[in-house]
Amino acid sequence: MKGYLFPGQGSQYVGMGKVLYHHSRSARQMFETADRILDMDLTQMMLEGSQEALKATAVAQPAIFLHSVVTAFVSDAFHPAAVAGHSLGEIAALVASEVIPFEDGLHLVAVRSKAMQKACQLCPGTMAAVLGLRDEVVEEICAKITQEIVVPANYNCPGQLVISGSQSGVALAVEALIKSGARKVIPLQVEGGFHSPLMAHAQESFAEVLSSIPFSKGICPIYQNVTGQPVTNPQTIKANLLQQLIAPVFWTKTICHMVEDGITECIECGPGTVLQGLTRKIAAALSIGAM
Repeated sequence: MKGYLFPGQGSQYVGMGKVLYHHSRSARQMFETADRILDMDLTQMMLEGSQEALKATAVAQPAIFLHSVVTAFVSDAFHPAAVAGHSLGEIAALVASEVIPFEDGLHLVAVRSKAMQKACQLCPGTMAAVLGLRDEVVEEICAKITQEIVVPANYNCPGQLVISGSQSGVALAVEALIKSGARKVIPLQVEGGFHSPLMAHAQESFAEVLSSIPFSKGICPIYQNVTGQPVTNPQTIKANLLQQLIAPVFWTKTICHMVEDGITECIECGPGTVLQGLTRKIAAALSIGAM
């Protein structure tokens, strides 16, 4: 059985979607729909813009979402037994599995990205990838830093856990992590402390738009970030999607549960190859590829 994976922020690059745009009429129509609904020339920024412009959260998230959904929809081979998305990718997974229509997904991503960008401005933060330590060690170090905000944010694969929080909180954690034997700690080029309490400001406006969009059961389960478990109930999907803004992404659990439930092949839909690399480290026996 095939599971399809949808990437999150950070996988964007200039020229993303160019082949799809120039070789598929339906892809061009989806690009045009996105430009109209978002009231921005997203197509131009994706195909010919600058890397700097694509880094902005309010641009990067819609761009990755659009590329991911178009990749799935223009393929005759897209027949998912399950879907999962890393952070932002969860919305693309919901559209691909027909829980919500494409247009509603665009609206959700637009509100989410702007709300998160505003939260970054109100509560500045950062993130760092910690390599070579057990999750429990990273968790303990974060828990000991009580004067600042720093939390585990992305459980990406064994030996790789991303932390998130205030600038000073992450700096304190990085110092302690290196002393505890981390092989490497890599500061991430992000605008804020995603998947941490610093994103609480983004929840209010996102909750409002979520409540206005009807969710259906979809054509297959979605394995959601906040638990790594399969979900089909529309109200549970909504609640998890809202909680995801401030909660960790349990990607390792997600892939492990997919394998336990019979998924034998995982295919990444969207820009980049990050999820393929992470998934290989989690479940080496899986067949892994891209569309």
